[in-house]
Amino acid sequence: MIKNRICELLGIRYPIIQAPMNWVSGADLVAAVSKAGGLGTLGPNAGSEGITSDVELTGERVRTQIRKIKSLTDAPFAVNVVAGFGEELVYSKKVVEILIEEKVPAAIVSVGRPETYTGVLKDAGIKVLHAISTPRHGQKAQEAGVDAVICEGFEAGGHKGFTELTTMVLTPMVVDAVSIPVVTGGGIGDARGIIAALALGADGVYMGTRFMVTPESESHNNVKEAVVKGEGPCTVSLPKEFMLARDLKNNFTSKYLAMKTAGASFEELNAYHDAHSQFHAQHSGQADEAELCCGQVAGLISEVKPAEDVMNDLVENIRTRFEELKHTAAVFFESL
Repeated sequence: MIKNRICELLGIRYPIIQAPMNWVSGADLVAAVSKAGGLGTLGPNAGSEGITSDVELTGERVRTQIRKIKSLTDAPFAVNVVAGFGEELVYSKKVVEILIEEKVPAAIVSVGRPETYTGVLKDAGIKVLHAISTPRHGQKAQEAGVDAVICEGFEAGGHKGFTELTTMVLTPMVVDAVSIPVVTGGGIGDARGIIAALALGADGVYMGTRFMVTPESESHNNVKEAVVKGEGPCTVSLPKEFMLARDLKNNFTSKYLAMKTAGASFEELNAYHDAHSQFHAQHSGQADEAELCCGQVAGLISEVKPAEDVMNDLVENIRTRFEELKHTAAVFFESL
């Protein structure tokens, strides 16, 4: 039997990880992906009906979702820990405490230093995957003792650093820089993308947007419909103070970019963003007037279908595409 390092590490059947999506990936989606053989990941605000600055409430919301996942499946799953910096650490510290108390199988840690929580999580028997954006970051994460690293190319949705490396370039760079398993994401939404990622040396793939457009995701139906309607270059990268954000093009992105071009201050841009955040799109259905984070792969998604069907299609099409690839490779080598 062919062994896969990510599958062995996490105890999953397929090396497909559903990326955490802030307000989107709640217990239902996580359980559906995990039951289908992948690794579902709980988003930091999933299941929430509003924004809160209450630390205890933040932790208990996560606990409630974790317990719901466990009631739906015995399969392994992960929880996203947005580490943060400075005063933000009070929130992630509480979430880490909940993960340890609830004996969560794996944690995907992002937006923070790998040494902050790797040790305490691993001491509790939790597998740690750390999100990075450069080969050097990958090396630092490995030095901190993480079990695997996750890299996302510039094509990916959501918020990331200012490094504009694409998945095609970033993945082999990270693979060459570390010896631990590498999971890659950004622009991957079908079997062809998975095969390409594996060919680049990745041990597994990280997919968010494709799972956002499923009945189990907590995205408002207006959001799902907007993504399905997206064609070609339907996303745009928005520069913010400390990061980039890739969003579906809409009235919000047009206004934000116009304000930035006109010289709006950070405070003005931040105030506009806060009034039209992901929460307003995902919960209120303001798909055209609020931030709708998604990757470039949106242009490849043509329908809303159950997460289990998405997983099954990916696996079956990998087999078909791989056979076609072997034939193409054979013809290529014969011509040399």
